Amino acid sequence: QVQLVESGGGLVQAGGSLRLSCVASGGNFKSYGLGWFRRPPGKEREFVAGVLWSGENEYYSDSVKGRFTISRDNAKNTAYLQMNSLKPEDTAVYYCAAEASGGFSETESDYDYWGQGTQVTVSS
Repeated sequence: QVQLVESGGGLVQAGGSLRLSCVASGGNFKSYGLGWFRRPPGKEREFVAGVLWSGENEYYSDSVKGRFTISRDNAKNTAYLQMNSLKPEDTAVYYCAAEASGGFSETESDYDYWGQGTQVTVSS
């Protein structure tokens, strides 16, 4: 069974940066597609960023493109989300997810494994 554990969330002022980490245990991490999603207060969970199993292709939602960067270190079984120029509207619980097929998707149901989430709060 694959377990994903996020960390790195916290409180930051607008314009600041945070780096989220997602450490995987169990399974074959290097073969999974990875995604980051978020759930803003009172809203549905939404796609943020994704990366293929190879790390060669990255995908972003329009709302974070140019500010966030997804990456992965397969040797460390870890995925990252570097978040720069944070805005109050980025406030949410952030989740990492793994897709066993190794591909990319913006659809929650395509992901097989989920972390418990980490809170990011951006103050104005």
